[in-house]
Amino acid sequence: MAGLVVELKQNEMIIIDGAAIRFRTKSRVEITGKARFLYGKQILLPEDANTPAALIYLAVQTAYIGSFEERTQAIDEARTLITQFRYQTKSALARDILDKIIEQVEAQQCYEALKLVRRIMQHEAALMEVRYRCER
Repeated sequence: MAGLVVELKQNEMIIIDGAAIRFRTKSRVEITGKARFLYGKQILLPEDANTPAALIYLAVQTAYIGSFEERTQAIDEARTLITQFRYQTKSALARDILDKIIEQVEAQQCYEALKLVRRIMQHEAALMEVRYRCER
């Protein structure tokens, strides 16, 4: 059975079905079964979720790799956070992306939803940069 080979640097982490594994040395791992996993820069630590879009990412991440109980709660949290973000943004494109994120989360396509949340995070960062420049 062919699998996915993931190369991780020293001290990088992979989360497989809710279990966090930190690598002490550079390693290559082959994942041969079906599993929910994130690795390296895909993982957002709770203490790094310091913007509204990052909080959405954290909720969708938990819906993807958390325990069954955590997933249900995280989906509800993602809905709430997305509703709040939708209300605050004036961008029609961002609203469309947020709607797609909810659709994908509810369809158990959380990995695809995470890709879209990263686009919202980029949008948010760009807006924050513009705001910062205007305030100077």
